[in-house]
Amino acid sequence: MSAIDDCHSKSKEQLSPYLDPWQYKAHYAPYAANQAPSEGRFFDEGECPMRSPFQRDRDRIIHSTAFRRLTHKTQVFIYHEGDHYRTRLTHTLEVAQIARSIARMLNLDEDLTEAIALAHDLGHSPFGHAGERALNRVMAEFGGFDHNAQSLKHVTLLEHKYPQFDGLNLSYECLEGIVKHNGPLVGSFAKGEAAHEGVHDYIQKINQVCDLRLDQFALLEAQVAAIADDIAYCNHDIDDGLRAGLIELEDLKSVTLTARILEEIKDDFSAEYDSLEKGRLIYELNRRLITAMVADITQEAEKLISASNVGNRDDVRNAKRSYIQFSSSLFLALKELREFLFATVYRDKWVMQVMGHAEDIVIDLFQAYSSRGESLPSDWQALLQTDDLQNRAVHICDFVAGMTDRYALQEHRRLFDTTPELR
Repeated sequence: MSAIDDCHSKSKEQLSPYLDPWQYKAHYAPYAANQAPSEGRFFDEGECPMRSPFQRDRDRIIHSTAFRRLTHKTQVFIYHEGDHYRTRLTHTLEVAQIARSIARMLNLDEDLTEAIALAHDLGHSPFGHAGERALNRVMAEFGGFDHNAQSLKHVTLLEHKYPQFDGLNLSYECLEGIVKHNGPLVGSFAKGEAAHEGVHDYIQKINQVCDLRLDQFALLEAQVAAIADDIAYCNHDIDDGLRAGLIELEDLKSVTLTARILEEIKDDFSAEYDSLEKGRLIYELNRRLITAMVADITQEAEKLISASNVGNRDDVRNAKRSYIQFSSSLFLALKELREFLFATVYRDKWVMQVMGHAEDIVIDLFQAYSSRGESLPSDWQALLQTDDLQNRAVHICDFVAGMTDRYALQEHRRLFDTTPELR
């Protein structure tokens, strides 16, 4: 029986509360997640004598099947293009490291922050955003595809590890953070895809069981995880773009933020600058960029939190803005940097061609399984016994979304006469 089905009869008040002595430490800010008891889990497992609830969440995420699969899922470049490029897993680890650093400086709960950061991409499809676009296209008439909703689905349903329940039985705060780390999904503060396309069906289903406060902001720990994601991808996409030869260091002198940092490096290492290895120069650029971004965020967050007299985590949820954000000056500088990366890396002709082929592979797989259910593995076939087109489509989407890049390619070669070369 799934955790979700079993919980339909439970009110939010019936979810087991945790009063964990590990959580109450004087150095935490009064608005940190752990300054009040956790709001519980779907299933009461009792307290762990060695770990706080959020440490337990983190550990379960790391040991999940979906987390391991991130090893062979695309970030920007396909996994076999080179050992130096980021995968979805290495990106996730970088996000978690940055997020923990920010949480520590703001006296927030590092474990919850890390758990949300580690879980934020569990629902990503093979081939990065190309796979997500493809699945969203084939699922258009069945509610679409959203990787945040898919991440939630992994931790509440698709992981099959425990005898008592499906999913990972994470804490309320962790589920809330996975769903809303980018902001509210409904109401006047909703933005992005949620504001324009509505809330995904699966998030709505979970929300009926356990009110995720979709019109409110997530806790600061989730907001930190979200902005750490921005920091990580901006910096590692510069690194990967340079290594791939899509951009050169000279090109970065046309971007205000990177030009300033390159000039600082030149001033600091004037004697040996011309003889510095390219790899060392790239690393120094990335190191200083990350440091500048983290410093800016913590200073801006402290200023906003102080000005708003935030006293507890309910004040965070009921706020009219996110408190974890870049200063206006750095935000504008990053906007210029993102536009540069979009034009030179993400929209590069070669990258677009490879990702176009990747989209075709994902669409082919979805259509093949839809028309020939017997092509699915036996355990997935057994769960496909339904004539309901919606349920069939969702089931097949779950299977395809969980694939690694190389498994998707392997399956495509098995089912089709020709498979595009993603090179």
